Amino acid sequence: MKVAYTHDWLYKVAGAEEVLGAMHEVMPAPVYTLFYNKKAAIELNINDVRPSFLNSIPLIEKTYKNFLPLFPLAVQSWDLSNYDVVVSSSHAVAKGFKKQENQTHICYCHTPMRYIWDLYTDYLKSLNPIKKVPFAITAQALRKWDIETSKNVDKFVANSRFVARRIKRIYGRDAEVIYPPVDIDAFEPEEEKSDYYVFIGRLYNAYKKVDIVVKAFNELGKKLIVIGDGEDFDSLKSIAKPNIEFTGWLNHDQIAPILRKARALILPSIEDFGIVSVEAQACATPVIAYYKGGSRETVIAGKTGLFFIEQSPNAIENVVKKFEKMRNLFNPLDMIKNSERFSKNRFKATFKEFLLKAANIKID
Repeated sequence: MKVAYTHDWLYKVAGAEEVLGAMHEVMPAPVYTLFYNKKAAIELNINDVRPSFLNSIPLIEKTYKNFLPLFPLAVQSWDLSNYDVVVSSSHAVAKGFKKQENQTHICYCHTPMRYIWDLYTDYLKSLNPIKKVPFAITAQALRKWDIETSKNVDKFVANSRFVARRIKRIYGRDAEVIYPPVDIDAFEPEEEKSDYYVFIGRLYNAYKKVDIVVKAFNELGKKLIVIGDGEDFDSLKSIAKPNIEFTGWLNHDQIAPILRKARALILPSIEDFGIVSVEAQACATPVIAYYKGGSRETVIAGKTGLFFIEQSPNAIENVVKKFEKMRNLFNPLDMIKNSERFSKNRFKATFKEFLLKAANIKID
C-alpha cells in the first residue's frame, strides 16, 4: 500500500515532531506539511518533505500566525489521491486534507486546535485590539471547518486520555490512546541534585503560564532556570529577579544535563500529555505540576512528584516549600520505572500494531 503523512508544520523538533519521527521510523513515507525547516527534517531523518505554497513566504516560521485563514486552503492544495493510507499528525489543520473515497485516514491527534477551542478566550485576550475582531471571525470559520473535516477521519488516536475526552467533546468521536514516544535513553538518571529548579517549554503565557512561575520564584528567591523561547521572552525577562536565568531555546543534548541535576521540574500549564515530565522522571528528577490535563497520567503524586491545584504564583510558592521539606523522600527508582511506561520502543510497537489492524498494512 502507498502511505503518506501530513503534519501541520515542521520547523522545530518538539513533542508533535518526535511523534512524527517515531511513526516515520516504523513506516517511512513522504511527509506533507504547511512549511518546514530542513534542519528539523534532518534531525528526524525525514528526507522526503513536501510543503505547501506557504513555504515560499519569507520568514514564514516567525509570521505563520498571520496566515491562519489560509491554512485550510494550503492543506487542501495537497494532491494525496495516489495514496491508500494517509496518517495525519495534527494539532491544527493537518487532518483537513481532501480525502479520497477509498482512502483510509488515521489521525494521530495531539489536540484539536487549542486557540479556537479550549484556549480561545485566553488567546483572544492576549491579542492587541487591532487583531481581535479578525481573529474572532477566522476562529468561527475554522471551528466549522474543523468539525466538518473531522468526519473524514476513519480512526482517531489521542496522545492521552485527557485529549481523547476533548476529541469526544468537540468532534463526537472515540479515540484510541497511544502515549507519545519519549526517548528516555537520552536522559540518564542523577541522584545528586543541585540547588536549582527548571522550567522547559515555549515562553507563551496564555498557554504555558510561565509568568506565574517567574513571579513565584521572584518571591521564593530560589534559583530557577527557564529553558525555551517564544513571544513572551522579553516581557518575562524584564520582570525576573537575578535568581532567574533564561537560556533561550536549547536542543535535547543541551537540556539533558540541566534537567538531570535540577531539584524539580516546574510544569504550570494544562498539558495535553507533557513529554518533558517523562524526560524529567527518566533523569530521576521529580515533577511539580498543575493538577489537570495529561500530567495526571504521567506523574504519580508523592512518588514521582507533587501537584498544585491553582494556577497562581502563591500556589507554586506553597508547593515548592512543601517539596523542599520532603524532597529527599522521592525514590529515584520510582521515577525511572514510571518513565519506562512511555518509552519510544513501546510507542513504535503499539503504533505498528494499530496500523496493522486499522489499515490492514503489512510492515516488514
